[in-house]
Amino acid sequence: MNLLERTLLAVREPDMALAGPVARRLDSLTKPQGSLGRLEEIALRYCLARGTAMPEPGPKKIVCMAADHGVAEEGVSAYPQAVTAQMVANMLAGGAAINVLARHTGAELELVDMGVTADLSRMAGLRSCRIRAGSNNIARGPAMSVEEAVRAVETGISIAREAASGGFALLGTGDMGIANTTPSSALFAALLPCRPAEVTGRGTGVDDAGLQRKLATIEKALSVNRPRLGDPLSALAALGGFEIAGIAGLIIGGAAFRLPVVVDGFISSAAALCAIRMNPAVARYIFFSHVSAEAGHRFVMDRIGERPVLDLSMRLGEGTGAAIAMSVIEAALKLYREMATFDSAGVTSREGA
Repeated sequence: MNLLERTLLAVREPDMALAGPVARRLDSLTKPQGSLGRLEEIALRYCLARGTAMPEPGPKKIVCMAADHGVAEEGVSAYPQAVTAQMVANMLAGGAAINVLARHTGAELELVDMGVTADLSRMAGLRSCRIRAGSNNIARGPAMSVEEAVRAVETGISIAREAASGGFALLGTGDMGIANTTPSSALFAALLPCRPAEVTGRGTGVDDAGLQRKLATIEKALSVNRPRLGDPLSALAALGGFEIAGIAGLIIGGAAFRLPVVVDGFISSAAALCAIRMNPAVARYIFFSHVSAEAGHRFVMDRIGERPVLDLSMRLGEGTGAAIAMSVIEAALKLYREMATFDSAGVTSREGA
C-alpha cells in the first residue's frame, strides 16, 4: 500500500458529537443567538475538523505550487508559457499579490516547483519537487502517467504532514501555471460531470476566438482520454497538471492530519474535487475561500453543495483568495474562543432561553 492509499484510509468523517458542545458555547456567548451569522458556521466547521471543542490557535501557511502545461501549445492562454517561471521569480522576490496578502494575513508562504518547464534550480527559496518539466498536452493524450500523478499527490501529502507536525493550524493552497484553467475545466467536466461550456471561462483573458479554441481543446481532451476517466486518480493523471495533483495531495493530507485546508480558487477547486472524489470525507476538512469570477466556478460550488467564505469577484489564483479567507476564519475562531459568555460576564441572557 502506497502513501496515497494509506492517507486516504486515514481520512475519517469528523466526530459529530462535538457539534453539540460547540453550538452550546456559541449560543452562550454575549450576543443574540446566531447573530454572527456565517462566522458561527465557520467556527463550528473548524472545531469539527480539528476534533476538539476548543482548538488551540496556531500559525498559518500557504503553499503555492507551480507547473507548466503541454496544452498551452493549443493557444488556450493569453500569456506565453514563459510567464510561469517569470511569476515564480516575482513571487520569490516578494512582488506578487500573494506575497502582499500572505504578509497581511500573517501566513508563511512556501513556493514549490512541481514541474515548471524552465530550469529554476538556482532560484533561492524555491522548493523543488518537480516531477518533470511540464505535463503533456491533454488534447493529444494523458497529461502524465498514473505513477507520476501518484508522485505529485504524495508530494502534497508530505508537505501537509510537515505543516501538521510543525504546529500549523491552517493550511492554504495556491497555484501558478500558464494555461492551468484548461485542465481544471476538463477535470470539472469529467468529475461532476457536466458540459465543458458550463465550467469554462476566459482564464487569463482570452478573446472570443480564444474561448472557442479553449472549449474545443477541452472537448478534444475529454474525447481522447475517455478510456482513462473511470476513477478520480486516473482522471487527474489524464487531464490534470503537476501542481493540480500536488494541491490535491495537500488537501488529502490536511484532512488525514486534521489540519483544515483553505482552498483558493478555480484551479485549487479542481484539485479539491479530485480529492473529494477519492474520499468524500475530505470535504469536511475544507474551507472554499471564495467564489471565483472565472466562469463556471459558482456552478461547481453549487453542484458540490459548498458555500465559499467570500465573494469578491477575484480570479487571480496564487493563493490570494485563501489568504484573505484565512483572516476571516481566524476572526471566527477568536470570537469563539475569546468572547465572554453570559454567565462569565454577568449579563442577563434572553428571557426564556
